[in-house]
Amino acid sequence: MKKAFSAFLFLILLICIDPVKAYANLNFSTDFKAEYTVSDNATTHVKYDISLKNLTKNFFVSKYNLELGFTDITNLEVTDSKGKIVPSVTKSDRNSLLSINFNERVVGVDKTLPFEISFDTNQIAQNQLNVWDINIPGISDSKDFNNFDVTLNYPKNLEFPTYIKPDISSQSSVSGTLVFTKKDVDGSGISISFGRYQIYDLDLKYHLKNTNLFTVTKEIALPPDTNYQTVQINSISPKPINVVKDQDGNWMASYKLSPQQEINIVVNAKAKVNISPSKENINDNLKQKYLLPQKYWESDNTKIINLAKSLKTPQNIYDYVVKTLSYDYSKIGTNSRRLGALGVLSKPDSALCLEFTDLFIALSRAAGIPAREVDGYAYTKSSSNRPISNIEDILHAWPEYYDFNKQMWIMIDPTWGNTTGGVNYFDTMDFDHITFVIRGNSSTYPIPAGGYKLSSNSNTKDINVSISTNFDKKIKQGIATTTTNNLISGISQSFQLIIYNNGNEPINNQTINLTTNGVLTPQNQTVISNTILPFGNQIIPVTYITNNFLTNSSDTIKITLNNRNFYKKIYIEPFYKNKFIFWGGIIIVSISIFLPLVAFGIRRISVSRRK
Repeated sequence: MKKAFSAFLFLILLICIDPVKAYANLNFSTDFKAEYTVSDNATTHVKYDISLKNLTKNFFVSKYNLELGFTDITNLEVTDSKGKIVPSVTKSDRNSLLSINFNERVVGVDKTLPFEISFDTNQIAQNQLNVWDINIPGISDSKDFNNFDVTLNYPKNLEFPTYIKPDISSQSSVSGTLVFTKKDVDGSGISISFGRYQIYDLDLKYHLKNTNLFTVTKEIALPPDTNYQTVQINSISPKPINVVKDQDGNWMASYKLSPQQEINIVVNAKAKVNISPSKENINDNLKQKYLLPQKYWESDNTKIINLAKSLKTPQNIYDYVVKTLSYDYSKIGTNSRRLGALGVLSKPDSALCLEFTDLFIALSRAAGIPAREVDGYAYTKSSSNRPISNIEDILHAWPEYYDFNKQMWIMIDPTWGNTTGGVNYFDTMDFDHITFVIRGNSSTYPIPAGGYKLSSNSNTKDINVSISTNFDKKIKQGIATTTTNNLISGISQSFQLIIYNNGNEPINNQTINLTTNGVLTPQNQTVISNTILPFGNQIIPVTYITNNFLTNSSDTIKITLNNRNFYKKIYIEPFYKNKFIFWGGIIIVSISIFLPLVAFGIRRISVSRRK
């Protein structure tokens, strides 16, 4: 007696959210061929050719269920050898479930039931101006399939991909076509990108308030240059007192606030993101600091230390974190408590991006690998498989470790490695991660853009990121001046040379030439400035002298900075013509005469009293 296998076989394919999983009965084997054809407008036509081979004479398949991890499905068609099938489609916020009742019944050993599913979607390929991204799921376990092949056809006007995950660059490929086998996609999704860099417009808002009864200085963190990105700060309103770089490389803008003063700061910037990091040497002091335990990075805990001893390398630590933790989608949109590395080991199914980051950093530091946290914006159009913690502009977090052989910081993303079903975010990152702050010396500071909220604007959106095409307006505009207009003749005097950066990019280590007409000496001298960040300034002491105590004249200091000349007129006068010295001298002389007379009078009074 032949039995319908719909009661026994329930095949589920999870596309995009999870890798393809097949819960197949031993009575059948599955061959799966997927073809993705991306058009010039980034719409993808998907075709699945599936064949179920009967390994027994006692069962047949009557029903098949397919779960797709995206909801954007159009032009859906399903056919078997008997013709079209109208599937039932059930949609949720993140998925589409297809339920297929076959037209035919295939009975007999080695008999096959072939069928085809096709549809169009806009959730696989994205044309993002400077970059094209294509993301396709893999399979979690190749044993579930006899064969699983993926063919990708992409527009031929695109150059060869910047990166292909998994790496099949050693294989020969036809222009516009890439082929992946079951071995390639086993445990790993497919992620492909075309382009050299991505450019973003950043519109950021910060809110500061001084609740004290005295004046305080507060600071905000601007998106900084890193070895993956270059930043232009085009405007800051109101302007800060200064912008300086901290030990982690953050750009910290400072503001002075009066008692009870509240200010809202608006920053317009651009970020140019690359996937190939540049070299960056760190000194021994920083190497040691990036090994220290911190709150949430319990690298001195025995459990963490023992795990680190067994894992040893960044790759092993990354793999362990990706496989051990599970992303908890139910916590998105909630103010959940940060668990830290030790806490998430006790609750591995309750992780968000911070927990993936914390565990990697703690294990790396315990293994003697410098590591730190990066907080910023992750540009994603699929929050299901590339999620961000989108609460009040609290964005995404990922770790980076220092590679001593390459002499560079390497960014990785174990969170997305987990949520994409194994896409490789260890060997190569993408163009989608924008750094707002780096946390190495502290696990909680500085605060990234989006975290500067007041009770009056706690629900406002302070982060707006959009893709741009223009990054050519580089403005390196240094302005030089001094803090004094007057000097006293014949006296060696130091005063301050101030260099302001009114441009949108850093001014790096400039040689500044100072030239006088000869009244002030030395007539020629050179000073070196450190890196001055956009909207920042640096104060450099300089010293001059005149050889004649009676000089009553002026001189002009020509300040040459970055091939631009600035002029500062200085007046030199004898000490007796300086009103401050003149009146100060009179006061000193008067006091020196008056005090002895007073003392003498007091003495005479005291003597007469004794009589």
